[in-house]
Amino acid sequence: MSKLVTIFGGSGFVGRYIARRMARAGWRVRVAVRRPNEALFVRTYGVVGQVEPFLCNVRDEDSVRAALAGADAAVNCVGILFESGKNRFDAVQTEAPARIARVAAEAGVARLVQISAIGADAKSKSAYARSKAAGEASVRAAYPDAVILRPSIIFGPEDQFFNRFAGMARLAPFLMVAGAHSRFQPVYVDDVAQAVEKALIADVAAGTYELGGPEIRTFRELMHLMLAEIRRKRIIINMPWVMAHAVAGALGVVQAVTLGLFTNSVLTRDQLRNLANDNVVADGAKGFAELGIAPTPMELVLPDYLWRFRPTGQYTAIRESASGLRRQE
Repeated sequence: MSKLVTIFGGSGFVGRYIARRMARAGWRVRVAVRRPNEALFVRTYGVVGQVEPFLCNVRDEDSVRAALAGADAAVNCVGILFESGKNRFDAVQTEAPARIARVAAEAGVARLVQISAIGADAKSKSAYARSKAAGEASVRAAYPDAVILRPSIIFGPEDQFFNRFAGMARLAPFLMVAGAHSRFQPVYVDDVAQAVEKALIADVAAGTYELGGPEIRTFRELMHLMLAEIRRKRIIINMPWVMAHAVAGALGVVQAVTLGLFTNSVLTRDQLRNLANDNVVADGAKGFAELGIAPTPMELVLPDYLWRFRPTGQYTAIRESASGLRRQE
């Protein structure tokens, strides 16, 4: 019988790519999610019965134990960028990884991969970064042979970065960004999935790997790249930190006053604390090279999904091509 991998958060942005890769590698895939009915699309990644959604809440130990029953490997992709309701940073990014690692060790799961993030730091001012670091420490303590992957900002067709700002640029005459000079090293989502696949299948040493793409760009440069791709000219305004904190604070108050009916996913003070620091691979850190992976440049992927934000959508490329033919005549 083929091996079984449990992917916590396997229907999310990163998880679905991991599920697809593991299915293609011949593994059975258990996609552990809170809402299985919304994850039925993962079944198409393999043959009948190969990839199946599974009801699981990472905050509940019995639920985690059931999801890991009989598994040969496990991957934890669960994470949040902002807090809402019971989904707090400590609960999701510190306690849940600790629970998964401990139960995986007890169940004899042979391989464990934890998806963390560049910037995880126990001394950070950001609660997000501190919770990520605490989660890593808990995983290492409970499962010393775990592989921890720290990607920079992840891009791909379903991302909430380029898609979000491209959508804003389609409507607004300018883009206001906080931390315009902060540097990022965007990494393609399928490259992250390939790193997970290697960690599960190949002879990869335990430890922490930082994953960054081949290019380092500032926030402002990334916005220029996105605008060039969607063929729109917009003014990019660097929002002063004082203004950014005021906006984030106001949105936080609205969330509190509405008792969570409004969730501030736009800009939080904790996100601003992260934006104050570069998000790039540290000098000397293990990464894609040690995993034998050549990361994919942004320019090879962005056109495949940002075309829909162009003024004439998929017809823009045709018009540009026709324009070139007229000039030659």
